[in-house]
Amino acid sequence: MIEQMSNLPDNALGFVATGTVTAHDYRTIVIPAVEDIFSRHQRVRLLYQTDAGFTGFEATAAWEDIVLAYKHYGGWEKVALVSDVEWIRIATKMFGFALPGQVNVFHNSELNTAVQWISE
Repeated sequence: MIEQMSNLPDNALGFVATGTVTAHDYRTIVIPAVEDIFSRHQRVRLLYQTDAGFTGFEATAAWEDIVLAYKHYGGWEKVALVSDVEWIRIATKMFGFALPGQVNVFHNSELNTAVQWISE
């Protein structure tokens, strides 16, 4: 499941993933929010958190994530991943260079620092 965060700057989106993230989550929550913000801004900041209850992604959800990231490839100004899931942290560090913007990885205990970074 994914929920959208509030209280971020107008050019930033935030999502919290818990349990299993599904393609339905992407189609009904993430994609509409991303398309909306890109209709208003050329450069967007993203904060994505997997909380302690996160158990993983459906394969189709992971695909939706990849497609969405590259659809707006040049538009990601900053991406903050907040997670204690080691494989997600490693993958983000390994492949974060592929995005044109800045990518930073934080632990869940550093959520406030991630929000501050994405807001600067």
